[in-house]
Amino acid sequence: YVALGDSYASGVGAGSTSGSCDQTSSAYPALWAAANSPASFTFAACSGATTSDVISSQLSSLSSTTTLVSITIGGNDVGFSSIMETCILESTSSCESAVASAETYANDTLPGNLDTLLADIHTDAPNAKVIVLDYPVFYDTSVSGCVGLSSGDRTSIDAGINDLDGVIQAAAASNDATFADVRSQFSGHEICDSSAWLHSLNILDIDESYHPTATGQSSGYLPVFSAAATSVGQ
Repeated sequence: YVALGDSYASGVGAGSTSGSCDQTSSAYPALWAAANSPASFTFAACSGATTSDVISSQLSSLSSTTTLVSITIGGNDVGFSSIMETCILESTSSCESAVASAETYANDTLPGNLDTLLADIHTDAPNAKVIVLDYPVFYDTSVSGCVGLSSGDRTSIDAGINDLDGVIQAAAASNDATFADVRSQFSGHEICDSSAWLHSLNILDIDESYHPTATGQSSGYLPVFSAAATSVGQ
């Protein structure tokens, strides 16, 4: 089993991260490997990774003996962190404009990037089942009185994430990969909910902001990935 991807796969926000890639044993790939004891486990996911970073730095972990691959990727391609910085520091119109620009990139450029990446994964690991996971929406917009960003900002950000997830789903479908959707699993546990599985803005630790907590990894991502892995016969 080889785990590829970005900070959502490496486990930023789940605590006790280490190394230049901010990996933690509380991330869903490590939790799955601990519970299922695959013949080997390579944790290649790295915080900050884009699709091109995965191609250049992570695919060397794959081989003909790889039977299972997971990947969460795309958020850094569209500029998740810079969008959230804009939305926090600037006006609602600036936030919505940043999200709109990201949606344009997601729909016009990201599909080609994902196609290339998934084709390369299949080439390097021809015997592997490939599971592509997406991102939870950040906010429960049905909750009133939620402090922080305006309701317009929250709605715009959620719409942008749903758009990105749709692009990821389409890429998985067209590249013989299994799509594993975490959004319903996180429903009721988004920012603004009383039992959120996502960090809101943390000035003291900016990197963990808008990432899954340890519970988000174990109760959000892990069950969805486990079900997908089981369904493909792993």
